[in-house]
Amino acid sequence: MPVTRRSLTSGWTVSLSSGPASAPELPDGIPATVPGVVHTDLLAAGLIPDPYLDENEQALTWIGHGKWLYRTTFDWDHDGSAVQELLFEGLDTVAAVALNGTGIANCANQHRSYRIPVGEHLRTGSNELEVVFDPVWEYAEALRDSQGDLPNAYPSPFNFVRKMACNFGWDWGPQLVTAGIWKPVSLQTWSVARLDRVRPVVGVDGTDGTLEILIDIASDASAQVAADLTVTAAIGEVTASSVLAAGSTSGSIQLRVPDVALWWPHDLGAQPLYDLMVTLTDSTGAELDFRRQRIGFRTITLDTSADEIGSAFTFVVNGEPIFVRGANWIPDDCFPSRITRDRLAGRIDQAIAANLHLLRVWGGGMFESDDFYALCDEKGVLVWQDFLFACAAYPEEEPIRREVLAEARENVARLMPHPSLAMWNGCNENIWGHEDWTWKDRSWKDSIGDRTWGAGYYFTELPAIVAEVDPGRAYYPGSPYSGSRGIHPNDDHHGLKHIWDVWNDVDYTHYRDYVPRFVAEFGYQGPPAASTMHRSISERPLTPTSPGMLAHQKAEDGNGKLIRGAAPHLPFPANGDLDIDDWHYLMQVNQAEAIRFGIEHFRSNRGTCMGTVLWQLNDCWPVTSWAAVDGDGRRKLLWYALRDSCAPHLLTFQPGDGSPRVVGVNDAPTSWHGEVRVQRIRFDGTVLAQHTGRLVMDRLSSASIGLPADVVTAANPAAELLVATTESGARALHFFVPDVQLELDRAELDIDVSQTGDTVEVTVSSPTLARHVALFADRLHPDGVALDALVTILPGESHVFELTVARSIGVDELVSSKALRHLADLAGG
Repeated sequence: MPVTRRSLTSGWTVSLSSGPASAPELPDGIPATVPGVVHTDLLAAGLIPDPYLDENEQALTWIGHGKWLYRTTFDWDHDGSAVQELLFEGLDTVAAVALNGTGIANCANQHRSYRIPVGEHLRTGSNELEVVFDPVWEYAEALRDSQGDLPNAYPSPFNFVRKMACNFGWDWGPQLVTAGIWKPVSLQTWSVARLDRVRPVVGVDGTDGTLEILIDIASDASAQVAADLTVTAAIGEVTASSVLAAGSTSGSIQLRVPDVALWWPHDLGAQPLYDLMVTLTDSTGAELDFRRQRIGFRTITLDTSADEIGSAFTFVVNGEPIFVRGANWIPDDCFPSRITRDRLAGRIDQAIAANLHLLRVWGGGMFESDDFYALCDEKGVLVWQDFLFACAAYPEEEPIRREVLAEARENVARLMPHPSLAMWNGCNENIWGHEDWTWKDRSWKDSIGDRTWGAGYYFTELPAIVAEVDPGRAYYPGSPYSGSRGIHPNDDHHGLKHIWDVWNDVDYTHYRDYVPRFVAEFGYQGPPAASTMHRSISERPLTPTSPGMLAHQKAEDGNGKLIRGAAPHLPFPANGDLDIDDWHYLMQVNQAEAIRFGIEHFRSNRGTCMGTVLWQLNDCWPVTSWAAVDGDGRRKLLWYALRDSCAPHLLTFQPGDGSPRVVGVNDAPTSWHGEVRVQRIRFDGTVLAQHTGRLVMDRLSSASIGLPADVVTAANPAAELLVATTESGARALHFFVPDVQLELDRAELDIDVSQTGDTVEVTVSSPTLARHVALFADRLHPDGVALDALVTILPGESHVFELTVARSIGVDELVSSKALRHLADLAGG
């Protein structure tokens, strides 16, 4: 008989079995949603406040220290199958499972599934299923105390349990330690055999696609299966079969598909996907199991070869070396069961609209849902997948080791069919941490000494699993890493680079101190959208240092770094009164300009540097952070700067031989060439000097032109700028001094509003330079979205902001709501 799968996600309740003294009295049998976690169940029942609002997070820490009982009942009648199994796709985290009062499994890993034989425990009629979740804090602390502590970036034992690390709090995330049945659960029954793993190894040979389909099966151990089984694979009209001899547990099928269309990242080509059908049949031809997967034909390799600089780090897609424009991805919610396919699609669309084509799934979170990778396949977004190790030393002893290997094998097999998956990465910052973060210092209380710290995973175990389960996919031991244990892991000239002295210690202009081979993390903080900020924090009047604001600022001295980082660049109000609206505008502008500065620098060094992966695209809750899209899904000004600086055609001014030069970067699959006009103008529009040159760029290349001295030498640096414009309309600006020193005219902007339905056009004109004109659509309506939101308007020019706002908007409201701002508002003239 074929495999039957019966969902067991309904009828669950949850109860607090025991908890700390701070836990309130709760009723028994609270309705529970599966998939879900305790927090979402308590919130739905009205028993706790929203943990994302105000300072509620701090009042709910007791939940992570409680023991929780989930219970449901289901009816069952024997269907004639030989095997009955419960499949828990995800348990968070330390769980004991009982069926009809008998313990059947003990689990301690959020990142893997558990398949449990239950035939001898099922009974006809009603069955009771229970899952008890022990406090993960106590479990991890006990293991830490028994094995000895290891260095960790945060004061929690997340490195001693296989659970989402950022659940314990991060410098952008709350400490909301969850428990629950966070993925689906089902009862599965079958006879003879079923498909366990189907792993298509994809290749391209000329115009043909090649497939080696690796098959693993599970068979009924109690049955004496003497007959052969057959596995058949099909893509359209192309089919092939393989006979598995009696007793075999694995096999393979070779397919060759003629004239395939190649899968590309969205900016370089199309994303054709092919349906692969795999069927398992018995000796009579009866179907036992079936699997459908969507695959794409492409080649992705990682060039880490030595060169005259050091060693490269370049993604090569279908034979084309590409400059990666990407962002780091964190879990989009602290409670993953709330992340729907539509929500993921919206967030990935925001990445694409920002001209990004790679997302790095960061190692302190989770292996993402099947929907995430399927959407990246469909939309043409490359995925760099971390294994789940971040910012800590990890023990390699039991029981952690066997859990690490089990989760790695399962998730490599689950994700490897996806054409979007570009590489596996061993860890986040742990090799760097071992080298630079005093982990080896024996005088320090948390030094490693001679104990294990994770190196065995990154350099031996994980690459072996990838080579076995996902042959042909690139693996790299860590980020950052130089490609050799004999070279510093964060070396500029080799491999992957993280840049965090900018933001933490030095001005953002120091991005130009680095020309890395590939920058995998760099970022700058800014507050969320105003409507997100005011929705999540109820204090009035709200200030940058209100208790609620500080509760939503998790970075060490975050607000201080924001002010210190903005002060060299932006003018604070002349009266010294930095209210919440001025602070919000300045901090969002500075975040946007810092990242624009960094990306334009890195891209201008195309060839040496071959990728930027911004920290970070998204947030998991409403918070001041490095994200381009805030926790409510709203675009920050950073998102608009990211979109502009990551455009396939980039025009930028960069220093060269002591004076600015114009650099063109072409990441498009076609050539880009034409005249470039460069003018030095005053802020009133007077043209002081000009030069016309020509840029010629082949596909996927860059070029630059020098400029004459009369163009690049300012008579009054505080009142002049350079403007470069191409025939195709690309534009770059260069200011001779920081914005804080600019002699801006405080002339009123000329504003005109026209509206048709929900579409609003705001035309802004200025007789003189208007710097950093920002339009915050969410200040007009929480759902408002602007096509553009951060521009500089040249003297005598206009810019049309197009908004979607579901209400009538007038000029007075644009000004009074502070939805429309520009730098001269604060400069004092």
